[in-house]
Amino acid sequence: MRIVVCIKQVPDAKDVRLDPVTNTLSREGVKSVINPYDRHAMEEGVRLKEQYGGTVTVISMGPPQAKAILSEAISCGVDDAFLVSDRAFAGSDTLATTYTLAQAIKKSGAVDLVLCGKQATDGDTAQVGPGLAARLDMPYVTCVKKINAIKDQVMRVERMMDDGYDEVEIELPALLTVVKEINVPRFPSLRGLRKAKTFDIPSYSAADIDADPAQLGLGGSPTWVVKVFPPECKGERSMIEGSLEEIADKLAGILSDSAYGA
Repeated sequence: MRIVVCIKQVPDAKDVRLDPVTNTLSREGVKSVINPYDRHAMEEGVRLKEQYGGTVTVISMGPPQAKAILSEAISCGVDDAFLVSDRAFAGSDTLATTYTLAQAIKKSGAVDLVLCGKQATDGDTAQVGPGLAARLDMPYVTCVKKINAIKDQVMRVERMMDDGYDEVEIELPALLTVVKEINVPRFPSLRGLRKAKTFDIPSYSAADIDADPAQLGLGGSPTWVVKVFPPECKGERSMIEGSLEEIADKLAGILSDSAYGA
């Protein structure tokens, strides 16, 4: 079974801040890490390889420095990794991003399973996984919290819902997006660190993956981020005191008055 995992380099959430002048994310001096949800996808890929056999390839779209997270992936048990990097990708929204990733995956060869994190912490759209599945013409399941079994090219998974979970069967090849409840990612092994130190991570351009220039970057993106800003705190705030029953009654009254415009 060949597994491909898509990972993204994002700013460390605890260091993220906004530039007060430009109202955009300030990345200068901020440590970059593997998107947390993608780390769980990567771990699940390695676990499936260990249980069912096969290989795990990790890919990322980003600037040359994103090779650092691919090297980290190698140290955690991944077999192969490559970067797609080109100035033509700059400004890509989720539509252009899924096109680029799909072209890269197709160029890399046949695949049985694609794994992605539920969403990226710097964009929070949760659109790339489903969009990539559509580009690859694959069935998909989002928010997977457990993979129960794979037999005869059919995978049975548990999909997290607001009120519990659904058990879903899906035929391979397929794409899954995973949540953090699916596993606990491992630390790099000594053997993995040695492999990562000498592993040559290739980088492919837009031309290398036969990408249509019209579908890349800003030109291929129908949406733009105009401004990022922290929400303003509006409205009055008050503390409710008393016993649990008294607090519940007062809160119910406030919500009731608010709902009916009192």
